[in-house]
Amino acid sequence: MGIRIPTLQQDNVAIRCRGCSGVIEGTPFRVNVMDVVATEVARTWAGTTTINPGPYQFHPDPACARAWMRARGYLFCRRSAVRELMRPIEIPGDEPRLGLCDGLHRDDHELVPA
Repeated sequence: MGIRIPTLQQDNVAIRCRGCSGVIEGTPFRVNVMDVVATEVARTWAGTTTINPGPYQFHPDPACARAWMRARGYLFCRRSAVRELMRPIEIPGDEPRLGLCDGLHRDDHELVPA
């Protein structure tokens, strides 16, 4: 009939990096934080968890995950790398702090600001 009907379609990109807030093209790199202490019984709905396990989505660059850790006050173990599973380390002191490590090394942790 000769009538042109242009269709504009733009997808809403909902996958954003938690470290830099940039759009993640393709598959995101996901990081999960394991529980501080594995319990035998599941927590009740009335209780609170010590940390949100994720998954958190980032760009493949480890700097994005470390920026997210730094913004939340977490420390990072220099002997580890940013991996899919990070283990929290409770740091003793007046205020509760956590360090994150991949747990693949056998020697002592070296915690530094992320």
